[in-house]
Amino acid sequence: MSSARRPTALDAVAERHLERQLRLQPALALSLGAPDAAPGLGDRSPAGLEALADLSRATLREVAATPVADDVDRVTAAALTERLSLEVALHEAGETLGDLNVIASPVQDLRMVFDLLPTGTAGDWADAAARLAAVPDAVAGYCASLREAASRGRVAARRQVVECAAEADQHAAADGFFHAFAASATDVPDTVRADLAAGAAAAAGAYGDLARVLREELLPLAPEADAVGADRYRLWSQWFLGARVDLADTYAWGLAEVERVRAEMAAVAREVCGSPDVAAAEAVLDADPACLVHGAAAFRDWMQERSDATVAALAGTAFDVPGEVRVLECRIAPTTSGGIYYTGPSEDLTRPGRMWWAVPPGQTTFSTWREATTVHHEGVPGHHLQMGVTAARRDVLNRWRRSGCWVSGHGEGWALYAERLAGELGLLRGPGEVLGMLDAQLLRAARVVVDLGVHCGFTAPAAAGGGAWTYGAAWEYLRANCGVHDDVLRFELSRYLGWPGQAPSYKVGERLWSQLREGVREREGAAFDLRAFHRRALDLGSVGLDVLRTALLP
Repeated sequence: MSSARRPTALDAVAERHLERQLRLQPALALSLGAPDAAPGLGDRSPAGLEALADLSRATLREVAATPVADDVDRVTAAALTERLSLEVALHEAGETLGDLNVIASPVQDLRMVFDLLPTGTAGDWADAAARLAAVPDAVAGYCASLREAASRGRVAARRQVVECAAEADQHAAADGFFHAFAASATDVPDTVRADLAAGAAAAAGAYGDLARVLREELLPLAPEADAVGADRYRLWSQWFLGARVDLADTYAWGLAEVERVRAEMAAVAREVCGSPDVAAAEAVLDADPACLVHGAAAFRDWMQERSDATVAALAGTAFDVPGEVRVLECRIAPTTSGGIYYTGPSEDLTRPGRMWWAVPPGQTTFSTWREATTVHHEGVPGHHLQMGVTAARRDVLNRWRRSGCWVSGHGEGWALYAERLAGELGLLRGPGEVLGMLDAQLLRAARVVVDLGVHCGFTAPAAAGGGAWTYGAAWEYLRANCGVHDDVLRFELSRYLGWPGQAPSYKVGERLWSQLREGVREREGAAFDLRAFHRRALDLGSVGLDVLRTALLP
């Protein structure tokens, strides 16, 4: 897929679908950096969700009636059918109505969109004020959907309701995000400043209302149990992977993977401190001044330098790196959850990809040996390369393929594959950084076990006390298999419990990516070329892993 091609009738179907979707979801348009986003933040009421489902149904009918012109179309048809069918299935199962969790629900999305708004001019700030003023309508629609879901007996677990209410309170406070965002405007006319203040007050008030709805209306109805059950989990797993997997087999594989990575860590620990004691090796590394950075700003600079050096090392070797995506901005996030995330470039590539680090309160020292692998995961050869390559393929891929389709198992699986690949390509500097990569891999393997175990009711291993999984058992199992700070780990566990199927998509996705690479290597034999494999795979964009396999191993 290296040469330009003439757009087809199916490309037009995909483009129309995305255009209509972005009109219904202006917050998504803003996140994508799409031009001329519709006013407001979208209708999150039951009617708004039904309109999105109707759009997916209509597009599915169009796809079925449109001839396939070439191999690119063949992938487009398969990807549209797979994604939109699952969107409709989730909607009809009532999963979209009660969307509430600590990391990726409207509670977070309606705030995070403001991180990506341009603020370079007075006109930008005027638009930001209008978006702030739109928060109350978006929150009201969202609350209507939560109430409708509750009337059908679908309420998120108590833990999610409590923690989301606390988050809403933080944003509603006088020193919360919305007021701070508005106050950060400089060199704007007094009228714009007044509109920003009014918008911030309205947005903060809406989040205060949301907190009250969560506490007073949903919390009394919220179940204590965190598990969603195997049937609901199966649908979410398929959504996040774009593939069907055997859940019991995947759980057993996760348990074995934890033990395999632990053994690998013990071997590397011996290189660090002469002993297989991983904790002792980590203590040696944490005490090494060469592995420490002090202060968030200095850490941001370290991330930037590491990212820039990686791009320079990989371009033209294991990857084709388009010139338009050789810039990645590393930033400290405006929140303090401890999370690390990537936001892709705008569609026209004028806004670069960005890696954000939400530094926890009080953290001032950073261990580079732990975090080098995160730079590769979020940056290059991870998300930034993957998403940047896709964004740059305007000569081949339609807009929906470039911007509108994101499958977690593909994207997060790739990023985890990229962490391992960084080690294979010699980008990890010494055994300490290898140990950091393995530590991150261990967390991802452990959460396969916890996520599947809790939600599907599998028997806990002896290391977690055996029998039924509980919150306490999950907590102790994660603590025994991860080196992250307890505050970060508590957030991680709440994330797994509230977002079933997403956390395993990293490690299971990596497994499927690695199997696919080896399948192509076996088929091509001596002709196999790693750079060519990466180019073919990334040129497809983010598609379900079953679609990816069919495209690369027909």
